[in-house]
Amino acid sequence: MRLSLLLLLLLLLGPPTTPGMEDPAFPHMGESSQPLPRACPPRCSCPRADTVDCDGLDLWLFPHNITREAQHLSLQNNQLQELPYNELSRLSGLRTLNLHNNLISSEGLPDEAFESLSQLQHFYVAHNKLSVAPQFLPRSLRVADLAANQVTEIFPLTFGEKPALRSVYLHNNHLSNAGLPPDAFHGSEAVTTLSLSNNRLSYLPPSLPPSLERLHLQNNLISKVPRGALSRQTHLRELYLQHNQLTDSGLDATTFSKLHRLEYLDLSHNQLAAVPAGLPRTLTVLHLGRNRIQQVEAARLRGARGLRYLLLQHNQLGAAGLPAGALRPLRGLHTLHVYGNRLERVPLVLPRRLRSLVLPHNRVAALGARDLAATPRLAELNLAYNHLVSARVHHRAFRRLRALRSLDLAGNQLTRVPSGLPTGLHTLRLQRNQLRALEPEPLAGLDQLRELSLAHNRLRVGDIEPGTWHELQALQVLDLSHNQLSFVPPDLPEALEELHLQSNRISHVGPEAFLSTPSLRALFLRANRLHMTSIAPEAFLGLPHLCVVDTTGNPEQVLIQLPSAAPRQPRAGCP
Repeated sequence: MRLSLLLLLLLLLGPPTTPGMEDPAFPHMGESSQPLPRACPPRCSCPRADTVDCDGLDLWLFPHNITREAQHLSLQNNQLQELPYNELSRLSGLRTLNLHNNLISSEGLPDEAFESLSQLQHFYVAHNKLSVAPQFLPRSLRVADLAANQVTEIFPLTFGEKPALRSVYLHNNHLSNAGLPPDAFHGSEAVTTLSLSNNRLSYLPPSLPPSLERLHLQNNLISKVPRGALSRQTHLRELYLQHNQLTDSGLDATTFSKLHRLEYLDLSHNQLAAVPAGLPRTLTVLHLGRNRIQQVEAARLRGARGLRYLLLQHNQLGAAGLPAGALRPLRGLHTLHVYGNRLERVPLVLPRRLRSLVLPHNRVAALGARDLAATPRLAELNLAYNHLVSARVHHRAFRRLRALRSLDLAGNQLTRVPSGLPTGLHTLRLQRNQLRALEPEPLAGLDQLRELSLAHNRLRVGDIEPGTWHELQALQVLDLSHNQLSFVPPDLPEALEELHLQSNRISHVGPEAFLSTPSLRALFLRANRLHMTSIAPEAFLGLPHLCVVDTTGNPEQVLIQLPSAAPRQPRAGCP
């Protein structure tokens, strides 16, 4: 009888349960059969069972109640000063620990806690207050980011004995050579990226991983690369040594000779007086800007036959700085950049395949008939801010440049547009010269020209001859600002979309001013002599795409009513 009563009671009440261990086969009456939500620290988010995200919560204390199942923990952008050993050490399954941008000091980061994190792969502790690196990091580590701290010392097992380690970021710290042990990367033969920029190194550290592909050492105090320091880094592809104190005596012919895969070498902002010797054949980009180089010797470039970009801006290259044939070994050179030197003429015998020649801010005063004849594939020529005068620019100077698309002659002393310009030009810049007349002949045939800048000259409307714009059928941008125009020039190109007329002497805009430019979208008339009644009401009626008219800075405020008859499809920059 008692047994029957007990069975009846069990059937009425259901089976016994334990919190969190309910049998899904016996759900409570009226309740969902879904499992209880997993534990997550207050205010944090846990999008997956293995992920805890406490980013940007202004936390001062390490959050409690983090599940032991967590593999990815983000605590970045908080106010944490320390990590409690007992909390961190129990998270033995962590693979990612992100502590970026906190207030953690070395004392607040217990070394012993990492002994339990045997599966940690990604460790981010940049932008904190570490004075020394952790003495021990797990062997499983793949990425370590300790950038932007105050680290003065690392230890043999910080990054050593890590066979899976691929990337180490130590830039923006206080590391000197004394703080880097010689065996810092012993046993870590897979490191491909090492960033030590913005530290206090005085010479290139020895015993770097031979597996390196990218090495950042810019913004240090490096004056010397010890002999053999890079002899084992045969996989190196990118080497950044700019903003140091390197001199010619700090390098030798073997410094780069073993780097058989090197593609990018930045030695800018140093104190070199010559192009380094022993450059590898694989080099594609060589940046030597802002040194003290006075002359380029062909022998120094002979090994770097694959070079495509040579940057020599802001050196001390004078009249003999680039002797004829100095660049002849560089048959595949694409870009030569010699901005801000003392060159008095275009270098002779340039590589035939050169596509971009950048020579602004030199002392070039003349262009002969054959000065550019050796570079028929040139697409960009920049001779801005030199000493060119019209009388010394030969009418056949540009004759062979049939591939030229961009020509910059701004900031010279030209009084007229050069003749014989390549018909394939897309951009022509002639601002800040002394142009006093525009004639149809120099612009004839430029039916592909899209942008023409004539700003900051001495042009008056009467100096622009009839038919000047006639063949500029593709012109979209015309800059005539800062001249002496008294009204809008007539018969402007039909395809024009952007017209700059600011800072002239325009006092009147008639009803027919823009009849020839139905595609105009942006018009700049600021800082002229316009008054409230200076612009005819009909002036903009035939401009359905016009969306910008700037008339600020005139003697009186000019009210403009834009046309609204046609739907607008404004170009970039239009509201």
